Amino acid sequence: MATIETPDSPDGIVPESFESALSERYLVYALSTITARSLPDLRDGLKPVHRRLLWTMRQLRLSPDSTFKKSARVVGDVIGKYHPHGDVAVYDAMVRLAQPFTLRYPLVEGQGNFGNVDGDNAAAYRYTECRLTRTAMQLMDGLDEGTVDFVPTYNNEEQEPALMPGLFPNLLANGASGIAVGMATSIPSHNVAEVLDAAEMVLFNKDVTHAELMEVFKGPDFATGGLVVDSEEAISAAYETGRGSFRVRGRFHAAEAESEADREAGIERIKGGGWQLVISEIPYQVPKGKLIEQIAAAIADKKLPILEDVRDESDENIRIVLVPRSRNVDPELLRESVYKLTDLETRFGLNLNVLDHTRTPMVMGLKELLSNWIAHQIEILQRRTAHRLAKIADRLELLEGYIIAFLNLDRVIQIIRSEDEPKPVMMAEFALTDRQAEAILNMRLRSLRRLEEMELRREKDELLKEQEELTKLLDSPARQRTRLKKDMAALRREYGPDTALGARRTTIAEAEPTVEYDPGAMIEKEPITVVLSQKGWVRAAKGHVPLDQEFKYKEGDGPAFILHAQTTDKLLLAADDGRFFTLGADKLPGARGFGEPVRNTLDIEASAQIVSVVVHEKGKQVLLGSTIGKGFVAVTDELLAETRKGRQVVNLKGDAKLLVARPVDPADDHVAVVGENRKLVVFALEEMPVMQRGQGVTLQRYRDGGLSDATTFRLEDGLSWAMGGDTGRTRTENEIGMWKVARGAAGRLPPNGFPKDNRF
Repeated sequence: MATIETPDSPDGIVPESFESALSERYLVYALSTITARSLPDLRDGLKPVHRRLLWTMRQLRLSPDSTFKKSARVVGDVIGKYHPHGDVAVYDAMVRLAQPFTLRYPLVEGQGNFGNVDGDNAAAYRYTECRLTRTAMQLMDGLDEGTVDFVPTYNNEEQEPALMPGLFPNLLANGASGIAVGMATSIPSHNVAEVLDAAEMVLFNKDVTHAELMEVFKGPDFATGGLVVDSEEAISAAYETGRGSFRVRGRFHAAEAESEADREAGIERIKGGGWQLVISEIPYQVPKGKLIEQIAAAIADKKLPILEDVRDESDENIRIVLVPRSRNVDPELLRESVYKLTDLETRFGLNLNVLDHTRTPMVMGLKELLSNWIAHQIEILQRRTAHRLAKIADRLELLEGYIIAFLNLDRVIQIIRSEDEPKPVMMAEFALTDRQAEAILNMRLRSLRRLEEMELRREKDELLKEQEELTKLLDSPARQRTRLKKDMAALRREYGPDTALGARRTTIAEAEPTVEYDPGAMIEKEPITVVLSQKGWVRAAKGHVPLDQEFKYKEGDGPAFILHAQTTDKLLLAADDGRFFTLGADKLPGARGFGEPVRNTLDIEASAQIVSVVVHEKGKQVLLGSTIGKGFVAVTDELLAETRKGRQVVNLKGDAKLLVARPVDPADDHVAVVGENRKLVVFALEEMPVMQRGQGVTLQRYRDGGLSDATTFRLEDGLSWAMGGDTGRTRTENEIGMWKVARGAAGRLPPNGFPKDNRF
């Protein structure tokens, strides 16, 4: 139980369940995090800290044409008046608003060190200065026109806007990201012109389809450019549901290339027939320094042997140069390899989780998001119109009083000169309101001229005309839509695709089929002879040396497996516990020493023994058999393991062990199985199932003992086995009919001369 202090109880303490107390307080914390910290409002796309930063800078008159002010002054005012949080968090938020590589349309213009695309932090706020951008002013346009509500600050000493009323579509234009309690948001930036085009379609057609919207709304437009290489269908599906992700790639582009093809491929030709690749744009939120470190690490770890060097030649523009190992390297293979091995290709998540007009978090699709934003802009337009009408009514009231005063100027002057309290007298005689009488009494003498009367009448006529137009606007939804369209068109011209700020930076294009990334393609192909000892020491001798050649082993050790392979091969090691492990032939140590324990590279159980080593070939089959006489056929493609822990392929029960893992020759059509009881069974290979994993089927039935060996062969060639001794001769038995039965039979004794160790 928890104790809660309360003044209502006699002793100030009331018992309460710890669970309910904790859940209640955590719920309050969660709601505060969601609504007041992490999620943006769909109407202005801002979180409270950003909104308070912009409001503070506006109060400090830091307009685009004003002088800069110290960032420390802004941060101090924000945390002192509006946002009682840490100065570091507030300054970091302001820095993000000023970084052109972070925000597609920056809201703050910074002077000084505001960080860079390498990932370096900004200077301390006492060293930097700031002011608002024109985009920020557009986002706050209308704050003085009664468009939004103002709420008290945390200490009730100031007032702050509940949201920003401007027409600039900041939520989609600049995006947002944040992690709340139990939910998160991730919205990429977009092109303003495309957002406004889609909004106009929703404005005039509530039944517009999502497919029609996606014809003008192409997808993300990141501050750092790059490529989005997903299909149009995948991008459309993400925006329809509000959830998804995009594959974002950096761009290869060589501005000084000789041909257009080389320029778009990022290929720069150099003297001697060589070439190099140039990266001109990197994915959003990937620090350039980290990317270069990843490429350099891939070279050092020999994951990119076709790449010789990487150089950073960037100035204000990104220029990362990749130098291939030789001119014969395929540029497309090098590009694909860098995409696969580094953050030059990343995924950016889409989660359109925002606060709606009721401050309720909700994941919206594109159409719903635009519909809500348009409804907000219509409301802003209505409030601005109503506010202007109220101002006009106030001014007309005063103008009526001024005109009455001019028409009765002599009498007004007489009343003022003769009466101790002229105000009630004037109100009674000329039917004036209190405001009109007060305004007449406050008039300057220099205003009492004929010209002023004419100006007053002209102003009255203009205001009456404006009042009539605004009344029509307020009464007509159609006029409101037309007015909003006109305003959006004016904003679109400023951010159009032909302007420096509005031109699309990110290319949306599905990646064309390219050279398939194959790590083996970057390994120089050389013949090797693989040697695995009985105690699990592995090495590779250069070239295909004779398999009967003697190798040196540690004392008490000897040969177990010797086979020919290529450095580009993958070796499959089968352990008697049924697990298969994958070992790259290019990573084997040389044969000058004794090699290295294979268990240093692979997590093979200490009690497990390696029963076979198979070179992987695409589509190659392997016959598997356990000591209890069960087995199946597997394809080596399914045996490859991604991790050092290997892959469990054969399921074994009790004391059973994997005994046979033997490659199947494509010409073989029969299986020969011999048991420890020296009984032989031959049956068709087609009776064996091809499986990815399992225990298998019965190969041979035993009363006692188990499986001794199994192999495959071609029936018309007969069954062959080694004669034994040093002769190296083999014997072939062509008359196999008496042993050929159905799979699972007990079998009969083998032909005369069959090896006494029961091994084929």
